[in-house]
Order: sequence, then C-alpha cells, then structure tokens
Amino acid sequence: MKLLFAPASPYSSKVRMAARHLGIELEEVRVNTAENPPELVDANPLGKIPTLITDDGTAIFDSRAIMQYLHRLSDKRLYPKKDEKRTEADVLEALADGIADCLLAIVYEKRFRPPELVSQDVIDRQWAKINRSLDHLDKHLPKIGKKLHGGHFALASTLGYLMLRFPGEWENGRAALTEWPAKFAKHFEPYPALRPKA
Repeated sequence: MKLLFAPASPYSSKVRMAARHLGIELEEVRVNTAENPPELVDANPLGKIPTLITDDGTAIFDSRAIMQYLHRLSDKRLYPKKDEKRTEADVLEALADGIADCLLAIVYEKRFRPPELVSQDVIDRQWAKINRSLDHLDKHLPKIGKKLHGGHFALASTLGYLMLRFPGEWENGRAALTEWPAKFAKHFEPYPALRPKA
C-alpha cells in the first residue's frame, strides 16, 4: 500500500503512527499539494493528504477513513471494542482533528493571502476555538492505558503540529497537556520521528 503524505501534516502524522503501531507497512510518498501532483489528484479529486492507495488501486481518504480502514485491516485493534470506550476514542479524535483544522486555517490565512488582506478576525476566531479545546483537554486529559487507540494518535499528531508551527503560543497554563506528548512517547517510541516535521 502507498500513502501520499507530507511530513508537516498532522493528519498524515496520525495515519503514519497508527500504521506503525499496527505493524502495517506503507510505502510513504511525499507530495506537495500546492503542485497538484497527478499521482495525488488522480487518486483523490480533492487533492488532499493523506491519501492511501491500496494494492488493488483503491484510493482511501481522508485521515479518519484511512484510520478506520487500517483498523479493519489489522488483527490488532486501533479502536476499543466496548461502545463507551469507542465513543471516547472517536470524540477525542474528532476534537484533535478539529483543533488541527483550526490551526491550518490560521497557517493558510497567513501563508496564502497578501499581508494587507490577512484577517485578524478570522485568526482570532480560530484561536478562540483552539484555546477552548486545549483548556478542555488540559482539564480532561486522556489517559494512556495498556492499549493506544486512534484518539491518542490524533492528539499526539495535533500537539506535534502545535510544537512545530506555534511554539510558545499554546503551552502557558496547560502543564498537564504540555507534558502529555512525553508520556505518549514512552508508550510509542517512534513518536519523535513520526510527529509533524518541517
């Protein structure tokens, strides 16, 4: 199987970590979405990453659909069996992905618009969502038990993206959340190599 990805992408990071955790080998192909490479847009008309291409040529996207596919493919579980625990994992993944969505909206606002057209109101609205979510996570920190699940990988990738793009802008007053990645790394040693990188 082939994974089209970018190293800085939190969604790509999440999928790469999950695959490694499950023991699923992927051929990882770096792509630049800004260039609309044919290999990507022919597989995914949205031109977004990550996109997984199976051995029979089926394209699977977005990251949550890929995570569900990997869960079904592996003998090892990526999501809890019990309904209540599964819902907790799903909600954590949705929250972490939602934070990543807000962070990327800020990055794109600054990167792709002329400086005079950058909207501080848009940035402030995104930061309000991010701060509420980070405060919630700091107070309701997900426990890392014997088994990691999809929500853990989503949170680890999003915090990795914060560390990459917004160092010093989110940690203050959130000691528990700031310490969480180091605790996660003790349960998943490849984390430093697979978290979002420039």
